[in-house]
Amino acid sequence: MKPIWFGPVTLEEINLRARQSLSDHLAIEFVAIGDNTLSASMPVDPTTMQPMGVLHGGATCALAETVGSAAANYCVDQSLFVCVGMEINVNHIKSVRGGRVIGKASPLHLGKTTQVWDIQIRTEQGVLVAVSRLTLAVLQKK
Repeated sequence: MKPIWFGPVTLEEINLRARQSLSDHLAIEFVAIGDNTLSASMPVDPTTMQPMGVLHGGATCALAETVGSAAANYCVDQSLFVCVGMEINVNHIKSVRGGRVIGKASPLHLGKTTQVWDIQIRTEQGVLVAVSRLTLAVLQKK
């Protein structure tokens, strides 16, 4: 499969762009780029946990939207278009009490006006924690 990215992209660039945003507050770090995937990790610590000591579902959703939205925007000419979230769902499968989780985004549909992404969230050991589907609108900049 041919790479889906619009122009060259680096982890350093993606991580720089994510600074001073929710990504910073949740310590989300982009960690891998494939020909058609983008991955980011997030710690499971007091910042991202529920009071019961497990990963907060909202933090899981934020990781999914962060990695999916970033991936979507690197598939378009960012001087002309911006991709914004329309709908996200997350199915929580397994609780996590520590370590890091990794969200890996893969495209299901890359259209002219919409994109749909599958994001799987796993532990560092590869255990599936959650699955998400993110739909984005591709908007022309004015």
